[in-house]
Amino acid sequence: MGVVADWLGAGCLVAGGLLSLAAGIGVLRFPDVLDRMHAATKPQVLGVLLLLGGVALRLRTPDDVGMIVLVAVFQLATAPVAAQMVGRAAYRSGRVDRSLLDADELADGVQGRAPY
Repeated sequence: MGVVADWLGAGCLVAGGLLSLAAGIGVLRFPDVLDRMHAATKPQVLGVLLLLGGVALRLRTPDDVGMIVLVAVFQLATAPVAAQMVGRAAYRSGRVDRSLLDADELADGVQGRAPY
């Protein structure tokens, strides 16, 4: 069982590292704020969760796994909220090219307000 868990942990670590690398490349290469925000949250969160899963499979002690679960919960709770706030701030400050949006649900609510 220990050998299988070690191999699964190694696979999770490699997959998580590759997803985190893809997120970093996406943040550098994508042209728009919303595209960069997408690259910074979607593959990065999954990459961190895979890395944490790989570390948990390698360590396997209850104290370590409990701490890893807490880190995963906080990652899942903060990354989407931060992405939402970055997207809203970019939209309100005019950094989003609205012609690229398929649907613009915020157009009616933002027109009468200050851009901050």
